Amino acid sequence: MNITLSKVGETNVLQIEGRLDTTNYGELEHHLSSLTNNDEIKILLDLDKLEYISSSGLRILLMFLKKIKAADGRFMLCGLSSDIREIFEISGFINIFEIFENQDAALK
Repeated sequence: MNITLSKVGETNVLQIEGRLDTTNYGELEHHLSSLTNNDEIKILLDLDKLEYISSSGLRILLMFLKKIKAADGRFMLCGLSSDIREIFEISGFINIFEIFENQDAALK
């Protein structure tokens, strides 16, 4: 998995590439913890290049969604491929997260 961090206005954008699973979810957790510990609570995960997400990856996303919402922040996702979208639909997460087609739509 590869994570690239950039900032657009007040929003931290994390581009995730590859697989998010039990072997590497800690890397994403580290990036998100660093941001939230510094009161950066407007975050967009761009999943356009995400190939796979396991239950461990979903758990990290849910954990940070709750943490950021509790701090009155915003945690958004964009760029879900049809395979990733299907995982979100099956897990019921499709209705929990703010999901946008792409970064432009999310950052409006």
